[in-house]
Amino acid sequence: MDELGKKSDIAKREEETLAKWEREHIFEKSLAQTKKGKPFVFYDGPPFATGLPHYGHIVASTIKDTIPRYQTMRGRYVRRVWGWDCHGLPIENLIEKELGLEHKQDIEKYGVANFNEAARKSVTRYETEWKKMIPRIGRWIDMEHSYKTMDASYTESIWWSFKDLYAKGLIYQNFKSMHICTRCETTLSNNEVAEGYKEISDISVTIKLELIDEPKTFALAWTTTPWTLPGNVALAVNPDEKYSIVKMEDEKYILATPFLEKVLAGKKYETIKTIKGRELVGKSYRPLFDYYSSDKKLENRENGWKIYGADFVTMESGTGIVHVAPAFGEDDMLLGKRENLPFVQHVRVDGIMKPEVKDFAGMHVKPKSEDEKTRLATDIAVLKYLQEHGTFFSKEKIKHAYPHCWRCDTPLLNYAAESWFVKSPALKDKLLSENVKTTWVPDTLRDGRFGKWIENTRDWAISRSRYWGAPLPVWNCTKCDKRLVIGSRDELERQTKKSGNKYIVMRHGEAESNVSGIVSSKIKGSDAFKLTTKGCAQAKKTGIKLKNKKIDIIFASPLGRTKETANIVSEVIGYDPKKIITDERIKEIDVGVFNGRLIGEYRKHISSDEEKINKRPDGGENLLDVKRRVMAFLAEIEEHYENKNILIVTHEYPAWMLASGSRGLTSEETIALKGDKDEFVETSDFFDLKFAPFPRNDNFEFDLHRPYIDDVPVVCSCGGAMTRVPYVFDCWFESGSMPHAQFHYPF
Repeated sequence: MDELGKKSDIAKREEETLAKWEREHIFEKSLAQTKKGKPFVFYDGPPFATGLPHYGHIVASTIKDTIPRYQTMRGRYVRRVWGWDCHGLPIENLIEKELGLEHKQDIEKYGVANFNEAARKSVTRYETEWKKMIPRIGRWIDMEHSYKTMDASYTESIWWSFKDLYAKGLIYQNFKSMHICTRCETTLSNNEVAEGYKEISDISVTIKLELIDEPKTFALAWTTTPWTLPGNVALAVNPDEKYSIVKMEDEKYILATPFLEKVLAGKKYETIKTIKGRELVGKSYRPLFDYYSSDKKLENRENGWKIYGADFVTMESGTGIVHVAPAFGEDDMLLGKRENLPFVQHVRVDGIMKPEVKDFAGMHVKPKSEDEKTRLATDIAVLKYLQEHGTFFSKEKIKHAYPHCWRCDTPLLNYAAESWFVKSPALKDKLLSENVKTTWVPDTLRDGRFGKWIENTRDWAISRSRYWGAPLPVWNCTKCDKRLVIGSRDELERQTKKSGNKYIVMRHGEAESNVSGIVSSKIKGSDAFKLTTKGCAQAKKTGIKLKNKKIDIIFASPLGRTKETANIVSEVIGYDPKKIITDERIKEIDVGVFNGRLIGEYRKHISSDEEKINKRPDGGENLLDVKRRVMAFLAEIEEHYENKNILIVTHEYPAWMLASGSRGLTSEETIALKGDKDEFVETSDFFDLKFAPFPRNDNFEFDLHRPYIDDVPVVCSCGGAMTRVPYVFDCWFESGSMPHAQFHYPF
């Protein structure tokens, strides 16, 4: 626009060019023209549609268009299909803010299904804006057939790759010291942690721990996290460094010799002896707190509250004696595993001290607050406790870089969290060899930033204790402890508890309403439309076909034409008509104000199958309403009967929705199921209906998200019930699966 608000000639020419490209399908023609050319594979990391496109996206999209366009001009075939990144904490945090949910517990109270549905709806809220911007900058990419990482087909491919890694021994579950956000209540990757460091003030404290066999002799240990002290189970020294035993009045203190002047500055002391750190190893000391040390059932209690040797103890800061809390530090945890130390985790994942830590129970160890006193309140409370119990030596205020959640700005905790990992180092040699073959721009990246990253690769934590994400396909038996990893929808179906029922769905025979074109959907008055002579003959013919099916139960819609059909069939197959069960949930779709009127009027109001899915006539139903009631009916039968052959006599639309719901089809798939046929099932025709208790959402679509996946009754080979591990995949694992998951490979 110029200063008068008029479009410039350049803008007009651009819009004319775009209109021509769209009108003449130039992008599509370029793909068709190069279809037989050598493929050039182009991968595009999908954006989140929860945010509006901005200049950063425009710059990247311009580059992403230039390379495929250049390769296309060289005759290469470049497939370009848009994708949407749909899962993860960015969307969860957005929904939490919009719903006014402060903590993870609030999500549980709100309902996981409700929360995830809100997340689902938010995913493509700005899709229109993206579809407007991307073509406007001249980028060629197919946005109409986009893949979404939240699609069940995409998740199924992720399951397959996870199971493949697991079978190769590249997946394991363990506790690992990781950074967690106490508000989001989940772990963060190293890259995410690196995003949020801030300079803050903290309190460091030097504590005195009395040796049990040497009264009034204290080891001086140092920490910058006083809140971790209730979790102390050991002390660590460097075996090869020098340590001094000094005397001050009637007490003796032990610390590394290089720290004497700093730690004891201004104090009168006498050096009694200098020893090597290894001479301290094995000595026991009195615990600072008795919350856990007095628990005789605590595993490995006999190894706790002793001094151990450790190479990670340096002479850079502190006292040369390190306070060890395995639940709150990587080095601490490694030492804990090596020495079989007791594992004490006195803080919940939400950052709150547990009830057994009675002096500090309910306190948040590192709350988010601009007020320093509030943020350090728990550390200060611990310091006061130490002073009152004679275990405090000194304190110091320090400033240091501390990690915060890059999404919600909450201080992170170094926390031993349970997670599932990929053994990335096992793949390092292969990754390095492939990297050597790769052309990088600039080329320094190959052996520089990216190459160094591969060389230093670490185990990858791929699980998150959250909600809106692809669920981990791992189940554990509650009876025999067997673990089951499922890699596909078919595998899941094979493991589910089934009723053994077999279903046959039949549409009623031709009725007078069909011949006259009258819509009849109300139970009252439906008896006026009898089966025609042809309809009666159809029902008898179908009955003959069903004779060898050994029908145990017949259900029928309460409308006249379906009851009449069921009666004819029952007489032919020798079934007592008095035992026919009518159920309103399988009645015809309620057409509301169009009941009793010509079908043409109804079809004029709702002209397509797409409209029938969601559009309701006044006082009537749409197909989703029908699907919900017929599937509720089917679920109830599944619960009440076992190993029965069941005939369901109903109408076209309920039959269609039974087929759709039992297969877990989306609206688009439901329409495709019918195809170009005028009617889904002809009068008096029938079909076998397969039903398995796989996860379905409220629209009875196949949906692997929580909570639906956890409602599926998975059964172990021993007969015991199995429960799924309560995790979802890290969204980066999902994004990384894009090269195969967008194609629903290998399915």
